[in-house]
Amino acid sequence: MLALSRKKNEALVVNNNVEITVLEIKGEQVKLGISAPREVPVYRKEVYVQIQESNKAAVNVDGMAALKDLLG
Repeated sequence: MLALSRKKNEALVVNNNVEITVLEIKGEQVKLGISAPREVPVYRKEVYVQIQESNKAAVNVDGMAALKDLLG
């Protein structure tokens, strides 16, 4: 993991097309602004993990049903 120090209104660039800017710092909370192309999905990690878990569950359920149908 790369750890960088940034102050308010300072930014960093990821992959030449995503810019992350520190908008505000209040106590232990940091507000970030993210500029990215529309085709680049941006999620909070807890939401991303839920999406991945839901996708895995759907594949497992659908995959088992398809396998049962295939085998008769």
